[in-house]
Amino acid sequence: MMAPGPNGAAVTIHPSTLIKIMAGKIAEIETVITYLQMTEQPSAPPPPTPMGAIALMRAEQPTLSFYRYLYNSVGGDHLWWERRVMPDDQLLAAVQAENVDVFVLYVRGVPAGYFELATYEDGKEIDLAYFGLMPEFRGQGYGAYLLRVAIDEAWSRGPHRVIVNTCNLDHPNALQNYKRAGFEVYDQEKRIIKDPRQLGIFD
Repeated sequence: MMAPGPNGAAVTIHPSTLIKIMAGKIAEIETVITYLQMTEQPSAPPPPTPMGAIALMRAEQPTLSFYRYLYNSVGGDHLWWERRVMPDDQLLAAVQAENVDVFVLYVRGVPAGYFELATYEDGKEIDLAYFGLMPEFRGQGYGAYLLRVAIDEAWSRGPHRVIVNTCNLDHPNALQNYKRAGFEVYDQEKRIIKDPRQLGIFD
């Protein structure tokens, strides 16, 4: 389903997303958030490494502009809005925190995606806080590869469990991809949000 953005640009919305348009009011979007966990490292062999020149690098002390580029490019199609509205100082503190690591996938020298790990509970729990690919690199095998890399990196730190969440605004295959990788659902909730496109967040 395609919906117009604030400047007329089309934004893809998953069909299960309920958009309530009310005359004279900001549209509301019903989001379904699914929480998943993994309590042991996967034993299945990893997916094949995609062909071509690829590299994974940890972004040590990522700059504000570079992180916003990653976040906005990966999440733009899926209405990732929370960190778009974070003040610069708060966002920089969040991504440069000691318990946070950002890893960037490069394909032929170009940023193709990233994942972010946040460590909690004295190392017992690791949250795959953000994960995704740039639109140009989806559907080419990079997602499964990068997800397994993220999972293996998390488990290399010796946690008791690894968690992740996704919602129905994310890629339509996101939930199944997480399940296929070994995550199991442990909770789900619904939230109503104001359409961030109509609030000017995506201008």
